[in-house]
Amino acid sequence: MLLKRRAQSTLEYALVIAVVVGALVAMQVYVKRGVQGRLKSAADDIGDQYSPGNTTGTTTVSTTTSTSETLNSGITSTDSTTVQNKVTEDETADYDSEYWGD
Repeated sequence: MLLKRRAQSTLEYALVIAVVVGALVAMQVYVKRGVQGRLKSAADDIGDQYSPGNTTGTTTVSTTTSTSETLNSGITSTDSTTVQNKVTEDETADYDSEYWGD
């Protein structure tokens, strides 16, 4: 009689575990969709993505060079200073000509 009760308890535990595992497997699709939805929402909160046709920029390059040469005997002395400034305005592309795959 004791053996029957043990076997029945083991069988009941096995059935409960099987039902729980079955429920988790059935819910897997919904959990996955929920996680993907949250990930998309977080990505959308970051803001607009890079658009090459809507990109402008300013580049400023400044170079200053100073050179001084003096020989040991003091015969020759050269001092030179060069200053270069370059400022450019860039627009990468026309916004109306972008291709979005439509």
